[in-house]
Amino acid sequence: MNYRNVLLGGVAALCLYGPAMAADTDVTIVLNEELETVEPCMSSQSNIGRVLLQNISETMTELNPEDGSLMPRLADSWEDRGNGTWRFHLHEGVTFSDGSTLDAADIKHSIERTLSPDLTCEIGAKYFGGMTITPTVVDDLTIDVTSDPAQPILPLLMSTMTIVPAETPMEFTRSPVGTGPYAMTAWNPGQNIILDRRDDYWGDQPAVTKATYLFRSDDAVRAAMVATGEADISPLINQIDATNADTDFAYPNSETTYLRLDSSIAPLDDIRVRQALNMAVDREAFLGTLVPEDAQIATHMTVPTTLGADQDLSVPAYDPEGAKALLEEAKADGVAVDTEILLLGRLGNFPNVTEVMEALHGMFTDAGFNVKLQMVEVAEWVKYYSKPYAAQPVPSMVQAMHDNNRGDPVFSMYFKYACEGLQSGICDPDLDKAIADATATAGDGRGPAWAKAFEIAHDLSADVFLFHMVGFSRVSERLDFIPSIATNSELQLSQIKFN
Repeated sequence: MNYRNVLLGGVAALCLYGPAMAADTDVTIVLNEELETVEPCMSSQSNIGRVLLQNISETMTELNPEDGSLMPRLADSWEDRGNGTWRFHLHEGVTFSDGSTLDAADIKHSIERTLSPDLTCEIGAKYFGGMTITPTVVDDLTIDVTSDPAQPILPLLMSTMTIVPAETPMEFTRSPVGTGPYAMTAWNPGQNIILDRRDDYWGDQPAVTKATYLFRSDDAVRAAMVATGEADISPLINQIDATNADTDFAYPNSETTYLRLDSSIAPLDDIRVRQALNMAVDREAFLGTLVPEDAQIATHMTVPTTLGADQDLSVPAYDPEGAKALLEEAKADGVAVDTEILLLGRLGNFPNVTEVMEALHGMFTDAGFNVKLQMVEVAEWVKYYSKPYAAQPVPSMVQAMHDNNRGDPVFSMYFKYACEGLQSGICDPDLDKAIADATATAGDGRGPAWAKAFEIAHDLSADVFLFHMVGFSRVSERLDFIPSIATNSELQLSQIKFN
């Protein structure tokens, strides 16, 4: 089947909403899906990060998306004291939105809370898996953080750690308290979230005094809301709606779309079946149709600029007949290749996601697979995406996007591919060792060490990689703001100015 022609025929635009004007220094931001939680330690999820990260909840350090340098935030400076220990010196006079003053005890509690097995914080599972982190208070403004095994990029890791007061309980909060320039003054599930600027913020006062976050799943509606003045920013719009050079911005985001395979369950435990799934996908047919033409076919969990990414790795060519042959070979060896496999997609995850999933379903069916497609909202989807997997004992492929804008695979590989990784569908001792070795390697050897881990995951056909995505945003002409790679996971209100 010529999938490119079929997918071109499925691309269509939708329609409009009426205007509404905001106050001069207020902004309205329309997101593609509603937040399931406002817990700071879940800020690694894109839309949660866009609301909370550096707006309400700040971090010790901050990555500069323009040049990749590491900047101070709550910590003014840091130094390596050897044996896996880094000492951080906190900024004096920082206060939380509840009026309390930041000290090293708050940092210690935030680390312990984020990494607690009782809380299952996504930041902890994503970025600090496979290591032990021990915080030690030196004095009110000084804290030592020790990692085992030693982490040569620990200060960079701390750019993900959201800081909360020491009094924050070991349970998800509905009222986040942070040191950032804004406080959450309303959360109306199903309607909106409102942030108001803090008059007592310790840093420079931002220009934006109030931000209202709305949620609309329809791509064209979000774009139209900005065009008509009902909203000021839509961080994510469809490529086909990005038609106005004055308001629409394309940016190379750091998202990788893929299908996570649960290889612990037959028939996905057979490598020939996983190889056949990869051969069944006509990736080229998506480019310029349902997926932006500037997107890249993915060969890794991380974008090609990530340390250790091997440009020689590739995905299998589109070959449905070859896929059928592999299935027949596996079937002859007793593999139950006719078993129904759940293909689970996340509604609103990216523009055209439903159409992409329907096309994938057709490709898998054409290659001889028995696949059932199910599209669900994010609150249901997370049950299938993180352990314990809700789909088990049914074999499953879960559609997802993974963001790594920090340049090092440590932010991806453990929780995606280690046996104990929160979102890993594979368990291989050689891969586990390669991930552990690379995580602890410093200097010039770090890139080659990660390349080895990438190669093992590739040879296992651990997942079905799809695309490194391109993002499109629409920004009102009344704002002085240009989206960047960081817009994929955060939207700092302090960076917005007015024309």
